[in-house]
Amino acid sequence: MPSKKPSVDIYLQPGELYFGDRRVRLRTLLGSCVSVVLWHPQRRLGGMCHFMLPNRHRLPRAALDGRYGDEAIALLLQAVHAAGTRAEDYQLYLFGGGDMFPRFVRQPDSSVGERNVEAARRLIDRHGLQLHGEHVGGCGHRKLSFDIYSGQVDVRQLLPAQPPGMASGAPHQ
Repeated sequence: MPSKKPSVDIYLQPGELYFGDRRVRLRTLLGSCVSVVLWHPQRRLGGMCHFMLPNRHRLPRAALDGRYGDEAIALLLQAVHAAGTRAEDYQLYLFGGGDMFPRFVRQPDSSVGERNVEAARRLIDRHGLQLHGEHVGGCGHRKLSFDIYSGQVDVRQLLPAQPPGMASGAPHQ
């Protein structure tokens, strides 16, 4: 019987993704970036991407780049099909898209995190897939851990640090 404890811990940097089997625990740290997590409960296969921006203008023969949401999800779906499985048999979860600089005034709809979350939702819908859960938006960053064996996802949201000499957004007198 296979061990229930992951034998490999993999930390994903922005733009990276991983798809594999039950021996792996994936970790990442998300600010305005977004992670899509896929898990196949029967086969105990899964993956995660960590993308930075919704999309880019890609030249026709350019390689797919995991830094962009549309391409990261395409790469994950390629891995799903290469494993001989169907994307609709996976549970999908969405994380991240936090506002890392909540004290700055900006134009409506200019938050990178919000745009990333909306892009991920559109892409998931476009591929005919359903989200099983999400933990998105808000302020600060998230620590994310995904155990492929159990499907357990742990997420912890941390608020942005207050600059020294600042109290409630006002200069200290």
